[in-house]
This record gives sequence, C-alpha cells and structure tokens, in this order.
Amino acid sequence: MPVRKSQVPKRIVIFIVGPTAVGKTALAVELARRVKGEIISCDSMQVYTGMRILSQAPDALQKKMARHHLVGVLDPKKEYSAALFRKRALGLIDSIINRGKVPIIAGGTGLYAKVLVDGLFPSPKADLKFRRYCQGFVSKYGSAHLHARLSKIDPAAAKNIHPNDARRVTRALEIYNSTGKTMTELKSRTKGLTDRYEIAIFGISMPRQMIYSNIDSRVDGMFKKDVLREARQLRRRALSKTARSVLGLKEISGYLDGEYGLERAKELMKMNTRRFAKRQLTWFRADKRIKWFDVSKASAKKIIREIEKDLGRG
Repeated sequence: MPVRKSQVPKRIVIFIVGPTAVGKTALAVELARRVKGEIISCDSMQVYTGMRILSQAPDALQKKMARHHLVGVLDPKKEYSAALFRKRALGLIDSIINRGKVPIIAGGTGLYAKVLVDGLFPSPKADLKFRRYCQGFVSKYGSAHLHARLSKIDPAAAKNIHPNDARRVTRALEIYNSTGKTMTELKSRTKGLTDRYEIAIFGISMPRQMIYSNIDSRVDGMFKKDVLREARQLRRRALSKTARSVLGLKEISGYLDGEYGLERAKELMKMNTRRFAKRQLTWFRADKRIKWFDVSKASAKKIIREIEKDLGRG
C-alpha cells in the first residue's frame, strides 16, 4: 500500500545517492510509487540524448512506473555543469512540490547533489595571470609555503585543503585576490535547499567486491545491448567536453580505432568504472548527513519501509 500522504512532510526533498551499479534507480522508482514522487536525475551523463546505454539511463519501463526529469533531454554537443543542473533542478523541485508530489533526486554525481543541497557560491572567473604567479611560487618555494599564505588569509579554508593540493590552494587565493572576500565568507552567504525545504539524504551501497562484480556484469550487458552502435553514433557527432567524458566512450573508441581488441576494451571499461565507483564512495562517505543502507543485507522493500519511517518522523 502507498504511504499515506500525511506521513510524508509536504515540503521535503529526498535524495537517493551512492556509487554506480548498486540499484539506485530501481529503488528510487519504487520509492516514487509509494510516496507519490517524481524523480530528478542527479547524473551528469543521463541528461544527454543518444547515450542511454553508456549512461545507464532509466529504461522505458522505469520511466513508465515513475515520472523522470533531466533524462535524455540535452544535445551532447552542449556542455553541462553543476551550476546548470542546480538551476534546472531548483525549478523542477518547486514545480513538483506545487503539484503536491515529492521530489526525489537520484544519482551518483556527488558534486551535483552537493551544490543542490548546500548552494553554489558566486565564484569569479579564472585569473590566468594570478594562477601563473602561484605556479611559479610553488615551483620556487613549494606548495606548503603557498598554503601558509592561505592560512593567514582564510584559516577555515586552509584547514580543509591539504598543503600539497596546490590547485585548490591557488583557487582559494585567487578568489580572495579577485573579490577581496575569502572563500569561507562567500560560502557563508550561499543558500541551498536546506533554507527552503526539509532534506532527507539516503545512501545506497554494498560491499565493494559486490559493487565490482555488478560493474563487470553491467559492462558485459552493455555490449549485449549494442553499446558499440551507440558509441559509433556518438563518435560521428561534435560532442561537448562534458559529453565526451562519459564512461566507456574512450575505452570503446580505442577498440574502434584498432588500438586493441574487444576484450581489452571491456577490461578497461570495467577497471575504469570500478575506479569511478571508488571515488564516488569516497565523496559520499565524507558527508555525514547521509543515512546509509546496505542492499546486501536488506531487500529494497525493507529499505523503502525504513525510509518511509524516517520520512514520517515529523
């Protein structure tokens, strides 16, 4: 039975996040059916047309079971970014809530989820001259000395950036140099979803070896679904920098260009997808607001019941 409308807060936004190949889409679809929700894809590649297999976008049945947004709506010649996603997602969230439905943000692009929850502070354009200066400074004195400069200007930002991460240290200094305000100050003025709605973030995962096994099976399945044809069609188009980075296209291109055989292409796709999943886990594990569920220990039905209980806490 669907959850009673009174059990779910009227102005709540639900997030379903986690690494690739753990079943986020299927769980989000079932949850949407139970709470009268609509799904907004939080995926930097599913937004594009012409790459349904490579991006593992929801299939026709899943889209029939629950209304999806930001799936297969953008020409791959166009760039996509966290800022564009946030702008579109905010409008969709308001629209979904105004229709009496529950927005469910589902996907594994961690940066997109973060800027939607926490906001995106106004960041100045790149100052290439200043960056070159910092690069020269690091070459001469080392990144630790550059980090020491940041510590004097913006101690809070410096605390969260490793002294060896010269790129991020440079960006924090560049922001101060361009605006006269520290990155910490600008972030404190930034408003996210938490200023307007109640937020519930749920993470879906499983033991790493199970994720890797699922990835291997998924890649094999992609070739059975004729991912080679999809890749050939994409290669004939003028793809944006964002679209070109879809997992699998580079690996398949090596095969199509005769650099190696088909089995090697599959091996590379599996290896690089496993690395991607590891990065996703690292990103999401750092966010202590996420309530995690291990799908190897509980069925999707049980997890959804637990989510429903959590949503009804108010």
